[in-house]
Amino acid sequence: MEDTPTLTLEPNPDLTVVEDQKPRWNLPANRRRGFRSLDSISRYALSLRAPVVLPLVEAFDPAIARLSSVQTLIGAAPFCALVVVQGQKLLFESYARDMAADQRHSIQSISKMPMHLIMGRLIAAGQVDLDNRVRDYLPEIGSGYASATVQQVLDMDVINNFNEDYQDSYALGNKAQDSLGYNREEIAMGWRLPPPGEAEFSGRDFLLSITATETKNPTRDMQYRSPNTEVLAWIAERVSGRSLRELLIDVIEGAGIEGVYHISMDRNGVPVIAGGASLTARDLARYGLIFARGGRSVQGALLGGGPAFIEQTTNGRGTVVGDGCVGVHYSNHCYTNGRWMGHPGFAGQFLMTDPKTQTAIAFFSVLETKDGDQEGYTAEIIAMGEDILGTIDSAEGS
Repeated sequence: MEDTPTLTLEPNPDLTVVEDQKPRWNLPANRRRGFRSLDSISRYALSLRAPVVLPLVEAFDPAIARLSSVQTLIGAAPFCALVVVQGQKLLFESYARDMAADQRHSIQSISKMPMHLIMGRLIAAGQVDLDNRVRDYLPEIGSGYASATVQQVLDMDVINNFNEDYQDSYALGNKAQDSLGYNREEIAMGWRLPPPGEAEFSGRDFLLSITATETKNPTRDMQYRSPNTEVLAWIAERVSGRSLRELLIDVIEGAGIEGVYHISMDRNGVPVIAGGASLTARDLARYGLIFARGGRSVQGALLGGGPAFIEQTTNGRGTVVGDGCVGVHYSNHCYTNGRWMGHPGFAGQFLMTDPKTQTAIAFFSVLETKDGDQEGYTAEIIAMGEDILGTIDSAEGS
């Protein structure tokens, strides 16, 4: 009997960490392609489509195109897409030469915003108390979150040994108190392979491994931690008795998107709501209109916490966002300046939504710097969005 030949296997090249603590798809030279292909690169995934579509009617506003802030950002090398929608009116749309209207793009941490709606609805229903500790809902949670209140987690106001630094090692430290970097979390997200010889783990296994001696933030400064969103999602599942998949279906179907909402999942089938979603720019704007409508779906159903929760979110509370974002707070899982609500995403994404004018602004770009960051870039995008809202204000007042 002939011997069975030994197969030679190789790690998946896109998911292999090749240099600078990054998998191949996220190296600066590959990042632009990677952001448009993350829906096929991630190892486990879920896709959703809406049963009805919110049609957009072209009503282009030339005043938006003339704004110097718009011209600067859409003319810059990182630019991919900008879409401005008011109600059902498509006021502005522009794409880079290598980007198309039907191209999905990773929205990175904008993926976090559904937790504002989901938690708001549970809070309004009396199922979640903002002053309760995480351990009251998740008795098994580790010390990194056990003593933190739900409000702290919603406001990025928790201190623990997780570090959002993208340069931290993706290898496991030797001590429980060693820093756990975002690159470790990407293993659970299915966006990179673990170090050779290490077993794989789920997103909630990762949450359980986060530790702290004190979770209280001694300052008002935002303490940005992506696992916070995953903790909120776990609480939402526990108190509602529904899976995160079901909760997301409510939101995405309520947005009336035209294409596919695609989101990475961990190996246990839990959606990576901290940063795993991909959408077209138009569909991201459609999704943003939920917030512009005060948390209501295209069918009129209330998806969030209602006017009281929005008022609480935008009344100047929360943690203080830095990096030149003057007057911006992180409140109830959103950026807000008291008028608009929104969220950034790694390497140059932003969604801004405005209930006053029922406007949503979706912006995609890809910074090809080493860490996907550039000082003051988010503030520049926010300033452009505020210029656009100012133009809409002027048009409505004329």
